[in-house]
Amino acid sequence: MAEKPAGKKLRRAWSMYDWANSAYNLVITTTIFPIYYLAITGDDNDKTIDYITFNGWKIVNSAYLNYALALAYLIIAFLSPILSSIADYKGNKLRFMQLFCYMGSAACCGLYFFRIETLHLGIILAMIAAIGWCGSLVFYNAFLPELAEVKDRDKLSAQGFAYGYVGSVILQLICIYFAFQKYEDPTFAPRLSFLLVGLWWIVFAQIPFFVLPLGKPLGHDLAHSVLTNGFRELKKVWNQVKAMPVLKTYLLAFFFYSMGVQTVMLASTEFVSKEITKKVDGVMVKLDPEDMIIPILLMQLVAIGGAVLMSRLSNKIGNIRVLMLTVMLWIGICIGSYFIHTQYHFYLMAVLIGIVMGGIQSMSRSTYSKIMPPTKDTASFFSFYDVTEKIAISIGLLSFGLVEHITGSMRNSIFALATFFLIGFIFLMMVYRKNKLSPISTV
Repeated sequence: MAEKPAGKKLRRAWSMYDWANSAYNLVITTTIFPIYYLAITGDDNDKTIDYITFNGWKIVNSAYLNYALALAYLIIAFLSPILSSIADYKGNKLRFMQLFCYMGSAACCGLYFFRIETLHLGIILAMIAAIGWCGSLVFYNAFLPELAEVKDRDKLSAQGFAYGYVGSVILQLICIYFAFQKYEDPTFAPRLSFLLVGLWWIVFAQIPFFVLPLGKPLGHDLAHSVLTNGFRELKKVWNQVKAMPVLKTYLLAFFFYSMGVQTVMLASTEFVSKEITKKVDGVMVKLDPEDMIIPILLMQLVAIGGAVLMSRLSNKIGNIRVLMLTVMLWIGICIGSYFIHTQYHFYLMAVLIGIVMGGIQSMSRSTYSKIMPPTKDTASFFSFYDVTEKIAISIGLLSFGLVEHITGSMRNSIFALATFFLIGFIFLMMVYRKNKLSPISTV
């Protein structure tokens, strides 16, 4: 049956929010911000460990950033149940999506003023930007089951990620152009990039904001305070999850492999900056910023194809088997990353990460939307999904930073990520077996 034009318009508009906000994920979390942060907090000596001081505590600079982001994700994990409860009760998912979008984009614009003299302010703004980005996605994801039938959710989820990768790459190219210009102030180009991200995010977000429905209230009074109702809703969701063995085991798998996936995405540039070298005049030196930006840009382009490939492959072998294959590749990437040292190895690893990065995010979201029971309280169910992911990210980042802080080497942190992926794979195997006993044909 042909898709109705109105449905196509809504789906394109929904996907455009990925286009709008993914620039934050690429420029702020993955490339220019971590490169800039490590540059202004480093001592330009490749043989020493770079530290910063916070309230008299000496911390490895990259670990400090990871600790701050871990705290930001914990904050949104706490806030999202409250906000999702209000959104379901009032029927205003779109308004909360707008609120977090404006908060995050404003923080990105504020990073234009981030210098070494305002280090802690810059970290606070980075945390606010992360909270804004994650918070808006809670409500953005909740629209997915409302916009597509079960059979179309893999495709629509992949479409959203594809839009996001294309949009973020376009803005990244613009930022790279400014980065290669010569300015009297060497901090100008990266700070301008942060400003452009905020403007890009807020401008293109107006497309979905104009088209997406406001939503409808539940139509009955809450039995409890709106501030506590979200946690009661989470408990209610958890009680439903416990009665659904496939969904419960899938969420456990998602929890563990998300610790690995999201930490790789958030900390990969820091790893490359510190652990990967190139040969210059016979001497091995650390990479220049331009050496890192191009491969990471390539990673994003490959991720577009990865998201589409995984969506099509799921039609042939099923979602769970696609996720199992993807997590196996992630384990291989972790093992390979421990042994790589040169920029050419990094280029190869960037392509491999790109293939699985887009696919696992898209497939995870659509698989959850298929397994979850039919409900009008989509924000509550996706709040549960997002809380699971955000706590996983916090633990992943904390573990990654803590291992580096203790051992002095980020390379050792890879062992923690590989362990998370392995546990996630084991739970996915259990999901596959349980699904065969009580089949859900769509996964």
